[in-house]
Amino acid sequence: MDLIQLKKYLQSRKIVPLQDMALHFQTDTETVRPLLDVWVNKGKVRQRPGSAAPCKGCCQCDPATIEVYEWIE
Repeated sequence: MDLIQLKKYLQSRKIVPLQDMALHFQTDTETVRPLLDVWVNKGKVRQRPGSAAPCKGCCQCDPATIEVYEWIE
């Protein structure tokens, strides 16, 4: 996976949980994050406000499943 592949995936899906990105590219979330940060810093991607909204505080969910990002056109 490289920046361009991640960009194309985000553009096609628009809104994607971090865990879905990792599964799609057959890697872990810690590998996706640095590449995702590049697009965030360029203003092309943002973390969805309230992406942890489904969380009720039980601490049983994998944070990557509720950490959601959006491609900004």
